Formats: sequence, C-alpha cells, structure tokens
Amino acid sequence: MTSRETTAPAGQQQPSGVGSVTDRGPRDANQDVEGDHSKSARIRAVGRRLLRRPEAGALAGTLTVYLFFAFAAHQNGFTSITGTAGWVNVSAELGIMSIPVAMLLIAGEFDLSIGSVVAATTITIGIATGHYGLSLPVAIAIAFGIALLVGVINGHAVTRTRLPSFIVTLATYLALSGITLTVSQGLTGTTVITTHGSGLPQTVFASTIDHFNVSVLWWLALLLVGTYVLTRRVFGNWILATGGEPAAANESGVPTGSVLRRLYIQTALAAALVGTIQTLEFNGGQVDQGQGFVFSTIIAAVIGGVLLGGGYGSALGASLGAMTYGIVQTGVYYTGWDPNLAQAILGGLLVVAVLSNNVLRRVAERG
Repeated sequence: MTSRETTAPAGQQQPSGVGSVTDRGPRDANQDVEGDHSKSARIRAVGRRLLRRPEAGALAGTLTVYLFFAFAAHQNGFTSITGTAGWVNVSAELGIMSIPVAMLLIAGEFDLSIGSVVAATTITIGIATGHYGLSLPVAIAIAFGIALLVGVINGHAVTRTRLPSFIVTLATYLALSGITLTVSQGLTGTTVITTHGSGLPQTVFASTIDHFNVSVLWWLALLLVGTYVLTRRVFGNWILATGGEPAAANESGVPTGSVLRRLYIQTALAAALVGTIQTLEFNGGQVDQGQGFVFSTIIAAVIGGVLLGGGYGSALGASLGAMTYGIVQTGVYYTGWDPNLAQAILGGLLVVAVLSNNVLRRVAERG
C-alpha cells in the first residue's frame, strides 16, 4: 500500500468524519482560511468606514469627558436627573445653532453674525410686545422675519462680492448689534427688555418636561433633519462639494451660490429660534445676549469633527461637540472648581479634537 488510509474492518461502517485525506483535503482547508481572511477583511473595512466618520473622534471625546466629570462630581449630583438635565439643556440650545453652523463650515464658510441675531430677536420680541402691544405670535414672526433678512443679506453679500465670509458676517454682526442697541435705547431707554410668555408660544418654545427644556426636542429634530440632508439628499452632496472642491463643483454644475445663500438663511433662522427660546425661558433679554454663541458654535463643530477648511463633517458630530461643551460647562460647576477653568478645558479639547481627528483619518486611509 503506497499511502496510508484509514479504513474500517469488513462489515463495519467507517465512522463519520474519519476517512482518507481526500474526504477533507487541502482544498477544504484553503477554503476555511479564505473564509477567515474574508471575515477579517470585512471587519477591517467596517472599522475603516467608522474611523472615516467625522463623529468617530467626537464620540470618544464626549464619552471620556462625561466619565471624567461623572467620577469627579458624582457625589455633588452631576449624574442626578437635575445634573443631567443641566448639561443637556445647555447642549440643546448650543446644538440647535451648531448644526446649521457646522453645515455652513462644511461648505467652507463662516457666520459671525449669529450672536447679534439672537440679541436682535430678544429685543424685537420685547419691544413688539411691551412697547407696541403686539401679540406674542406676531412679535415672534417679526423677529424671524428680521433673521430671514439678515440671512439673505449675508448670503448675497458673500456670493456676489466674493469677499471672505469672515469679513462680511463680521460687518453684519457689528451693524446689527449697533442697530439693536440704538433701537432699544431709543424706544425704551434701556438695554434690558422684559417679556412675559404665555399660551401656545410658551409651550412650544419654553416649556419643560421633568427638568428637561423643550429645546431638547428642537435639537433632536434639527439633528435628524441635518443628518438626513447631509447623507440622503442631493443638497447634502452639494454642501460637501462646495466646501471640498468648489472649482470642481462649479464645473460639475453644482449651484454653489444658491447652496451658500440657503445655508446662511438656515443659520440666521436657527439663531432666531434660540433667541426666541431664551427670551421666553428667561422672561426677557438684553442687547448683548447670545454673543457667546459666535465662537461656541464653531468650537462645538470643530470638536465634533468638522474641518474649518470645508468638505468634511456631520450634524451628529456637531451635536456631540455641543454635548461635550455642555458637559464641561456644567461639570466644572458641579465640581466646585473655578468657572474660568471651563474655558481652559474647552481650549485644550479643541486642540486635542483637531489632532485626533487628523490621526483617525490617516489611520482609516492607510487601512
């Protein structure tokens, strides 16, 4: 016999799974190996896709920051329902504005005028209801109309003049802030306005559900819409193309000018929404209200993985950045540290976020 084979005695059936090498030979072994390689390749491909997502680094950062403060301020109530509602409510108002700001950044442009739109909304509602006696719904409609006009002006100024959006929106910010201050002092003699909300507007914009403000629902709605637009609609592809390769986008027929004009209107209306929420939530406002949003929205977007150069980012990432911002602001309060440390922490997180996002993208591209 030239080769060894396993055979059963006469009259006995050969046991299952035992036989000659031809029953399970090199071909089957190779197939198993190929199957393992195929599974590994699929896993690596999924991992690369996840790392390429703008929110990959933002999610890790948000979880890390939350766990840190949960440990550091647990005994002070940070993880309680009140503490959780505190940072969620802060994140919601910032998130409402960060999502459209992030979409504009993805398209490669800035909007510094949003802070002045928040203030103008507050003063408009206060003067319209308190000085002229208009109903609250009418006052809110007028405020949104002013915001719409600001968005139209910004969009046309950027696309028609070809001036940097930083300069255009800075000019709008200064002009609108000056007009708001002049009108407020001229008509009321003060820079602080009192407004009392009631009825449906109060329910829609400033009600609470077990410590959580209704602004959280507005935030979640905008997150769903923003994610749907960026991932499922042609307009989302246009936004990415406008910020990534504007020259190629123009040659391909993408209406980059129209895209930017629509995005500027969105940021202005989002600022008006937050201005309305804060006006009814705090029963008034002042002429410098909302100025902190000018840079906090950009910080949230960048922490969320949005590139300042355009062409890369997501609504979810911007929302995670807003969550990180809210967690830090509230967490520092619950730890009892100096509140100024919040800004120092956010500055460090901003640098770390940019560096980590760059590393993640390079790792994903190398595979």
